[in-house]
Amino acid sequence: MAKKKGTAVNIEVEQTEVADVKPETPFSGEELDHFRALIVGKRDSAHEDIERMRGQLADAREQAENDTAYSFHMADAGTDAMEREKLYLMIARQQKYIGYLDRALERIENRTYGVCKVTGEAISTDRLEAVPHTEISIEAKLQQQKK
Repeated sequence: MAKKKGTAVNIEVEQTEVADVKPETPFSGEELDHFRALIVGKRDSAHEDIERMRGQLADAREQAENDTAYSFHMADAGTDAMEREKLYLMIARQQKYIGYLDRALERIENRTYGVCKVTGEAISTDRLEAVPHTEISIEAKLQQQKK
């Protein structure tokens, strides 16, 4: 097997470093502490809701075990199953909400809280008071809804 001699071409590619620059939060340390407290309060409330719903599920299971075949109608069984399913969905929703709140706390720690991920502009304080875990401004939300 014959080898071919080739010429190697060295091409130098100039690499430009792309800085992973994240915009700094427009809020002071005191304002971030306020939002942190607001988010932690909502997070604690969501955890309490989950525990309450889990207690309701446990009660429903216990009640289902205590019912006899003669005192339990099929329609009642269907209603109970639907109520349990609703509780499971509400628990999942609260867990997802807690995830959003946790990410908001991370943004506070990273000092990127309050910056719209779509526009890069500051999110209004009023919006953050209403929805403290939001990542986008009203303007960006309205643009999303138009699409």
